[in-house]
Amino acid sequence: MFCVIIDVIAFDHIGGIPLQLQHSQGANLGQDKISRLLFQLALPAILAQLINLLYNMVDRMYIGHIPDVGPNALTGVGVTLPLIMCISAFAALVSMGGAPRASIMMGKGEPQQAERILGNCASMLVITALVLTVVIQCFGQDILMIFGASSNTISYAWDYMKIYSLGTLFVQLALGLNAFINAQGFARTGMLTVTIGAACNIILDPIFIFALGMGVQGAALATILSQGISCAWILRFLTGKTTTLRLQLRYARLRGSVILPCIALGIAPFIMQFTESILNICFNTSLLRYGGDIAVGAMTILASVMQFCMLPLQGLTQGAQPIIGFNFGANQRDRVKEAFRLLLACCMVFAGLIWFLSMFVPQLFISIFTSDPQLADFTRWAIRIYMAVSLLHGIQISCQQTFIALGNAKTSVFLALLRKVILLIPLIYILPYFLADKVFAVFLAEPVADFIAVSTTATLFYRQYKKL
Repeated sequence: MFCVIIDVIAFDHIGGIPLQLQHSQGANLGQDKISRLLFQLALPAILAQLINLLYNMVDRMYIGHIPDVGPNALTGVGVTLPLIMCISAFAALVSMGGAPRASIMMGKGEPQQAERILGNCASMLVITALVLTVVIQCFGQDILMIFGASSNTISYAWDYMKIYSLGTLFVQLALGLNAFINAQGFARTGMLTVTIGAACNIILDPIFIFALGMGVQGAALATILSQGISCAWILRFLTGKTTTLRLQLRYARLRGSVILPCIALGIAPFIMQFTESILNICFNTSLLRYGGDIAVGAMTILASVMQFCMLPLQGLTQGAQPIIGFNFGANQRDRVKEAFRLLLACCMVFAGLIWFLSMFVPQLFISIFTSDPQLADFTRWAIRIYMAVSLLHGIQISCQQTFIALGNAKTSVFLALLRKVILLIPLIYILPYFLADKVFAVFLAEPVADFIAVSTTATLFYRQYKKL
């Protein structure tokens, strides 16, 4: 079967230490070689993140090439990105706190408690999705104007968002529950769930956008239908016989003792994603003021490139999380250290590659989104500023996500607030007062904040690492 199967064979309930957590291919989270485990679990997770990136980008790729209205339509859909990130952030609030806790419980030899976490998180995702759908349908247009839409782009933004929001339930469950598949070590199955949705989106987009002449609305419809297919696949898997942790109705009733610790640990990834949407608002409104619609269009492309940088790094950490969480729960600290060192090295290599491409061949990214020469020229110089220290993201993401895998909620929340809320958002508005080129100053805020945040994160993690 196209997945890595984990079976809990036996547990020593006296000592609370798992005797064996055996994969179908002979892997053991508590005993096998770390490099083998990381490759086995992280590679499918990385591929899933890359596919998920394509999922998110394919709408913009097609929309940007719609005849006559492509640039304005692309900018309009770009304005919806902060709102879409908000939806994803609420999925992360539940799942990215619940999934690491489920891994730790499995490491401690408490699979029933892990299933309680899964059931409570599923219920919370459904409730969140229903609330978000109502809010967006009622106030979506006003929110988009606040997020940086102009009179030229609001029609495209709302055409996309009013349809996309109807599929919020699919988005919440697909994103949220897939984290529990990966947390069990079923990385290939997690990748397959994303692949199914992405493939459907790639096929449906040109049909709805061009063949049926639906334009931006067609892109949104293709996306929510694809997410619905992914959601159905995930629910079928988590209620089937293959999964280790089974989604059961008896654990769906919310309990504070179960869900609140998950929310507490999920606050850090929630802040990271939710503030990403606030950042887009800040960038879009400032760039609209100083550079007009073309600057906002460039920011849409830069945000996509940043996603290309961050999502595979998150895939690496998703692959490492079950290893780190399980061995931390089993009190095997040397294996936790070894897993982190390997994770850090891999993240640094990938971040360095993205930095090199952004500095020396930026057109490789830009040509994907636009064929408009004016927008391409504007973006070419902007990307070299915006991504100037992106090679340091490998340090930031590996340290920050390992704090979450270890269950360290307080430090994770602080680091999530530091880079974006404490540093980047103020810099977006402060730097233009000190530099003559206002647009340059707005883009410069990103590398300045990144450098300070990475330095702080590395220092705090070094102290935690020594304690291990």
